[in-house]
Formats: sequence, C-alpha cells, structure tokens
Amino acid sequence: MDIIFNPVVVSVILLCVLCVCRINVLLAIIISAIAAGLIGGLPIEKVMQTFISGMGDNSETALSYILLGTFAAAMTHTGLATILAKKISTVIKDKKFLLLAILTGIAILSQNLIPVHIAFIPILIPPLLHVMNKLKLDRRAVACSLAFGLKAPYIAIPAGFGLIFQGLIAENMTVNGMTVLKNDVWKANWILGLGMLAGLLVAILISYRKPREYNDIKPVENELEKEDAEALKLNKNHYITLIGAFATLIVQLLTKSLPLGALVGLGIVFGGGAVSHRKMDNLINEGIGLMGYVAFVMLVAAGFAMVLKSTGGIDTLVHAILPFMQNSRLLAVSLMLFIGLFITMGIGTSFGTIPILAVLFIPVCAHLGLSVPASVVILSSAAALGDAGSPASDTTLGPTAGLNADGQHNHIKDTCIPTFLHFNIPLIIFAILAAYLF
Repeated sequence: MDIIFNPVVVSVILLCVLCVCRINVLLAIIISAIAAGLIGGLPIEKVMQTFISGMGDNSETALSYILLGTFAAAMTHTGLATILAKKISTVIKDKKFLLLAILTGIAILSQNLIPVHIAFIPILIPPLLHVMNKLKLDRRAVACSLAFGLKAPYIAIPAGFGLIFQGLIAENMTVNGMTVLKNDVWKANWILGLGMLAGLLVAILISYRKPREYNDIKPVENELEKEDAEALKLNKNHYITLIGAFATLIVQLLTKSLPLGALVGLGIVFGGGAVSHRKMDNLINEGIGLMGYVAFVMLVAAGFAMVLKSTGGIDTLVHAILPFMQNSRLLAVSLMLFIGLFITMGIGTSFGTIPILAVLFIPVCAHLGLSVPASVVILSSAAALGDAGSPASDTTLGPTAGLNADGQHNHIKDTCIPTFLHFNIPLIIFAILAAYLF
C-alpha cells in the first residue's frame, strides 16, 4: 500500500494520464508536482516554493535551447537548411527507408559531432513533411528514428553528449564504491545501443511499415522537388554558417558549456555577415518561438524533480522494494529498472537521474556480486529508461515539434507511446541479459 500511495508513483501515473487526456504537458507537470507535494505531506506554499526554486536546475539546458533555436533560425535565413532539405529530397526520391536512415544519421550527428541537440528538428523536418506525405510515410516511424538518434548515441558513443552521460555514470559509480573509468562505460553500454537498434528496426520494418495518409494542410511548394543546380550551391554565407556550427562544437567540447558554444556560433554568423545585424531581434524571437516551449517544459520538469526529491518519495520507493532484491538477481535487476523507469518518466532527464539512482543501486549491485560492466549497463539503462516515452523529455518533445508543424501528429499517441514501446522494452530486456552475460 505504501508503494501505491507513494508520491512518485502517484504523480508519474497522474502525469501520464493527464497527457493521454490531452492536457497540455506544461499544465500536466505542474498539476502532478502539486499532487506529489501534497501526498508527500508538504504544505502547498512549500510545494510551490520548492517547485519554483527547482526550475533553476535546468536553466543551462533551457538557455542552450533558446540560443540553439536562434542558431537554427539563422541557418534558415541563410538558406542552408533549405539547401539541406532540397538535397535530401533529391537523394531519396521515392525511397522512404532511405529518408528514415538519413534523418536517423542527422539526429546522431546532432548528439556527437555538431551538438545542436533537438534544435535542428523544427528547422529541417517541416519542409520535408510534404515529401513524407507523398511517400505515405507513417510519422510514428520518423518519431522513432529521431528518438533513436537523440538517445542511443549518448548511451553508447563516447563523444559529444555521450561524454557527458558516460562521465556522469563513471563519476557516480566511483563515488559510491565501484571504480569505473569514463572510457570503460561505452565498452559495456554497446549492448544497450544494440537493443535500441533492434527496437528501431521493429518500428520501421514491422510496426509502422504500412502507408499512412496525411493531408497537405500547408503543402510546401514544389521547390523541394526542383533539381536547380544553382539553388543547391553553397555561397559565402553558407560557409560562414558552417564555420559557426563547427565553432559551436569546438567551444562546447573545450569549455563543457553548450550555451557558450552556441553564443560563439551566433557571434560568427552575425560577425561574418551571414545574417544582417538588423535581423538580430527577429532571429532571437524566432529562436524563442522554435525552442522556447521546449525550454520552458524542461524548466518546469526540473521543478517537478525537485518536488519529488523533497517529498522523500524516491528514497521511500527504493527502500520499500530493497527487501525483495536480496536473493534473486533477476528480481533485483528488474526492480531497479522499474524504479529507474518511474523516476525518469517523471523527471524527463536521464542525466539528472544518474546521481539519484547511483547512491541506491551501486551498493545493491555490489551485494549481488554483479560485475562492473553489468553494473554500468544496469545503471545506464535505469537512468535512460523513460527518457524515450516521457511527455516531458526533449527526446519526445523535439520530434513532436517538427512532425506536428501541420497539426497532424499527436505528442502522446504518435511520439511518446511508440518511442516508449520500441525503446524502453528493449532496454529492459538487454539490461537483464547483461546482468547474466557480463
């Protein structure tokens, strides 16, 4: 009964129910946070104070999204995004699986090579919706492809955001008594990447293979279908924008600050004259329009996370389940993954979940005699579970921002549920396998 009325369990279930009932994600998170606080015994004034103070934890992420959204808007103004969309359209012709492969590759690059994260989606995807409609491509397959590219790389590839995630895994495991080097994490986590790849293949080859009809509500003119050689040539402004993109990557890697990297990239774009200074205000407004909603959802999700921590519900949930973990490896691993799923579904970020779970799970892994690689996989999977599928995660908010540009793609039914099923289930299965194979 304690588990059933646990603030974390109740609030996460409430969040999912509200979102399925088409309550706006922003409002759903706030309502769920208040419910969690009240069930946890906090006065309503304390709940709101905690909620608002916790929003600052994602302030860097929110600022990054706004600045990257502005950079993405600059790419549109220089015409670079349009050229990229035209080139993709020219290459794919009637090959929908090739389009899915290209979008997956671009999403992977956005995590590891040019870390613009989800900012490319609302720029690149809307011009391609007309092409997708002609191909009768089920947008749920596109959502799964984008989610895979946004999530699998940071789990399995030691570059870009992957360095941050894997560094957090190594650091928190070491602090809690199990020494791990950052470079050792990907050597274990490849099995999770393999599981997600299996989930992606099931999504695009089986689940969402059949044609699906969409209306061309805001059809893009046939510009994307024209093979105008002059229109596809790169000019000086395009090269300046590309230099800005690579500068964003280099500065982010050197300083570990994505906002600073984005600021440097924008400085190059404006300073090099790729975009006129007179358009600066308009670009900032467009950047806020593109990514402002996602950024604010991330801020609110951080406040929700703070309320969950303040109620003590996370510790209570874990300690209620700990007695069942002592004797059965299968049951222990399954319960750890279950807890990780619930916490990440609510918080919406796997990165922020790692420190919470490591304190509780690493001693259990040591007690069960699990190897270091197996423990790495279990902690990584438990932290990442729910990132795909959570209504408050950028892994789901990003694809919806692009695919719903014409109002024909539902955030919950067409993004959250498909990504939840095709990625969280494989992560659970392959993490359990790792507990026995590693």
